[in-house]
Amino acid sequence: MSVHAQAASDTPVGRWTTFDDDTGKATSIVKIRNVEGELRGWIEKILKTPEEGALPTCTLCEGKLKDAPVQGMRFMWGLRKDGDEWTGGEVLDPETGKIYHVKIALEDAGRELEVRGYIGIPLLGRTQTWTRVE
Repeated sequence: MSVHAQAASDTPVGRWTTFDDDTGKATSIVKIRNVEGELRGWIEKILKTPEEGALPTCTLCEGKLKDAPVQGMRFMWGLRKDGDEWTGGEVLDPETGKIYHVKIALEDAGRELEVRGYIGIPLLGRTQTWTRVE
């Protein structure tokens, strides 16, 4: 394993594939970056065929994100390392326009990312598993 690959497996920084909760189909590629000590995420690419229609906009978002294109949108921010997790952040669900607390943790030697969005306490939420883009 190269030094770069080793370093990438120790941090969520990089590109990840997200999946639909119901169908398991890949839905997007997101990019997580470290910006001034906090992890932030952008929706880099929506995985949609032309037959599936136009790229989505955030119709239910408020403020400056109202009707903004989802592709290219910053949707996660404020995460800081806390032991084996990154916590204290927020995540925007572009389908609902709602913002949730979020914590993330690497799994499977850095090949998977457990992303838990929640209201109030982590017990009241749901978890998605994203896979690292090689």
